This record gives sequence, structure tokens and C-alpha cells, in this order.
Amino acid sequence: MTKLHRYLASIFLTGALAAPTVIFAAATPQDDRGVYDRDHKDYHKWDDHENEAWHRFLNENHRKEHEFAKATRREQSEYWNWRHAHPD
Repeated sequence: MTKLHRYLASIFLTGALAAPTVIFAAATPQDDRGVYDRDHKDYHKWDDHENEAWHRFLNENHRKEHEFAKATRREQSEYWNWRHAHPD
């Protein structure tokens, strides 16, 4: 009987310790507005079209290929300035 109690206690303890992780890892609603442009105070939906524009910006400015999310704040600002000057 004591083995059963230890087994059940360990299951409950594991569940109690894992619960916060599961709660925080649960999917949260994404911001439908998109990526925020601080300089122009607007949002841009980041889709395949915007991704193509990002790579065009990198190519035109002779910069190494990388993701927008990994760009510095300065480079992101330069991109948004370029993007507003090069609308679709």
C-alpha cells in the first residue's frame, strides 16, 4: 500500500510542477495587426510578399541575407523607411 501512495504522490507532484509550464506554453492569440513600425507608427502584416520585399531591400543595399527578426533595430528602421518609399 505504501508503494501505491508513493507512486500516486510522485504523479501528483510531477503534475503540479509541470502545470505552470504547460499553461505558459499554451498557444496564445497572435497579434493580427502585424509588425509594428515605430518610426511611422503603423503596423505591417508580415507575409510572403513582405518577406520578398525584405530580401529585395537586403539585395539592393548589398547586405547579408538574414531574417527580419534578427536585424538590429536600426536596420529594421532603415527597412521601414525604404518600404514606405517603395510601396507595392
